[in-house]
Amino acid sequence: MSALLALLLTVQLSLPQLFDQALSASRGGDFAGALPLWNQVLELAPEDAAAWSNRGNVQLALGNPEAAIADQTRAMELDPANADPHLNRGTAEEALRQWDAAEADYRWILERSLDASALYNLGNVQGSRGDWQQARGSFQAAAEARPGFAMARSSAALAAFQLGELEAAETELRRIIRRYPLFADARAGLTALLWRRGASGEAESHWASAAGLDPRYRQPEWLLDIRRWPPVPTQALSDFLALSS
Repeated sequence: MSALLALLLTVQLSLPQLFDQALSASRGGDFAGALPLWNQVLELAPEDAAAWSNRGNVQLALGNPEAAIADQTRAMELDPANADPHLNRGTAEEALRQWDAAEADYRWILERSLDASALYNLGNVQGSRGDWQQARGSFQAAAEARPGFAMARSSAALAAFQLGELEAAETELRRIIRRYPLFADARAGLTALLWRRGASGEAESHWASAAGLDPRYRQPEWLLDIRRWPPVPTQALSDFLALSS
């Protein structure tokens, strides 16, 4: 057996294992450890679209959306029919506030299939532009496309809150809590809404549950920039926290 053939056989044997290791690190949240593993995978298999897309996700998680966009674009070139790189690139474009580019990626997916994640992300883009009526419709469509998509239902209710439709928002948030009693987002949203309506006692009760489930809801910057709440519910929750403390 020639040295070259032996090397090729070694690559064939080691590449799947290396890919699995990189994927495991990514899924486990070890992004700093995953990046060099994906680099090695791509050195061995530079035409692997999935590896490019996975590395792009790691790049975004490490705070480098420009590199993420480049990797997802390369994945698209290698696998033009795959929707995942479009969804992933849109997320990176949102991180850079490139709303037009992100919307184009999500609509590319939606022209081909009714994808709940693309609908939900499109709603976030529309909300970021201040179009909460359109955002509400996208969130509702996402919830219909994927039964059990609690975050989409909660986002639709919060959009209704933003639009001044408090009764509809309250009804939906209560439905979500009945179905998912440990879902912090709906608990926090209902806290803000009840406080705005003057029901301070019940607001305190729901907040005790929400704060115990996820303390990030105390942070208005996280609510606006990461969770992507509308400004009116965010301000209502901030007012509640300021007075209740």
